[in-house]
Amino acid sequence: MSTQSIEITVNGDKGMSKKIYLDNAATTEVHPEVLEAMLPYLKDYYGNPSSIHGLAKYARDAREHARASVAELINAEPKEMYFTAGGTESDNWALKSVAFGNRSKGNHIVVSKIEHHAVMNTCDFLGKNGFDITYLDVDEFGRVNPEDVRKAIGPETILISIMYANNEIGTIEPICEIGKIAREHGILFHTDAVQAFGHVPIDVKAENIDLLSASGHKVYGPKGVGALYVRDGVKLEPLMHGGAQERGIRAGTENVPGIVGMGKAAEIAKRGMGRDIVKETELRDHMIHRLLTEVPFTKLNGHRFERLSGNVNIAFRFIEGESLLMLLNHKGIFVSTGSACASGSLDPSHVLLAIGLKHEVAHGSVRFTLSYKTTEGEVDEAVDAVKESVARLREMSPLYADHINNGINKKEV
Repeated sequence: MSTQSIEITVNGDKGMSKKIYLDNAATTEVHPEVLEAMLPYLKDYYGNPSSIHGLAKYARDAREHARASVAELINAEPKEMYFTAGGTESDNWALKSVAFGNRSKGNHIVVSKIEHHAVMNTCDFLGKNGFDITYLDVDEFGRVNPEDVRKAIGPETILISIMYANNEIGTIEPICEIGKIAREHGILFHTDAVQAFGHVPIDVKAENIDLLSASGHKVYGPKGVGALYVRDGVKLEPLMHGGAQERGIRAGTENVPGIVGMGKAAEIAKRGMGRDIVKETELRDHMIHRLLTEVPFTKLNGHRFERLSGNVNIAFRFIEGESLLMLLNHKGIFVSTGSACASGSLDPSHVLLAIGLKHEVAHGSVRFTLSYKTTEGEVDEAVDAVKESVARLREMSPLYADHINNGINKKEV
């Protein structure tokens, strides 16, 4: 079900008095401090930062303050940060620029089979344009084996791109080990950190990261703004050509309110990340425990511990995830069946298939993602609603009836 259809249903239901939002991996609510910081640059300080008059200076100074804030969150230098329109642009820019800019050195790129569509579809494009793409397998928890990265490297390898944390199952990858391997071989290392930025401590220097993609709206900032970290010394060709914005390599008038919002979101994340991780992890583990123990035929997707603090992805056998989503939506509980970028697709998630789930189990998987505002009461109410909805759906499932009649173990998935 698309986000648009959910909004239509909600707006049309005048009796819905409560909302429990558990789809924070798709997008987050703008933090009140972020909104407050953005408003002056929508109303009063609306100058174009590329102009030279006084009003433009306010916008220019705000942009640079935000650049420093975003850089500080990942231990980068401000001059290494470039603002974009979002994570998808950052991923496209990193992969295409490195690929075409280093074609004389080689044409081989290494990625994993569970990358976001912004990376997967870019690699598909590059594959059609003469590049050799290696798609690495992951284990049953969605983890890339660093030794598989090492073995995949050849004389033509010019780029390794492994996401920091998966957007569907929440698994955190061994980025530090992979970065070390890339640096030892003199190969550029990019990570799509859209889900991890602001939610996991990141140190681009210690982790040997050369390029990193981030997005504002995944960390309580606005939509339509992102960033690309480019290690000093790495040459990057423009993805778009035009004016001299972003030091001449990212043309287009900057989205100053959005940039200010992302900068403020980075500041908030830096000061509260430790506290939020502890709280969200406790709620995450509480939710996982209740769902796995109180709902039969369930399985946790992703790594049990090496996962984002707010991510709970559960496979419910004998149901369709879309049906469960709709029942929960009617109760004012908002979740998803996977990546929002794949909404509307009838195909099973490529991530869930990569970790070994059968098609029918993958179709029954639902993602719940928490925020710093989520309460234990909301989690418990959501679990109770899931239990009731799953039971209702299984009553209509002939496959479930067959399994019960045949005495199959209820712990099995």
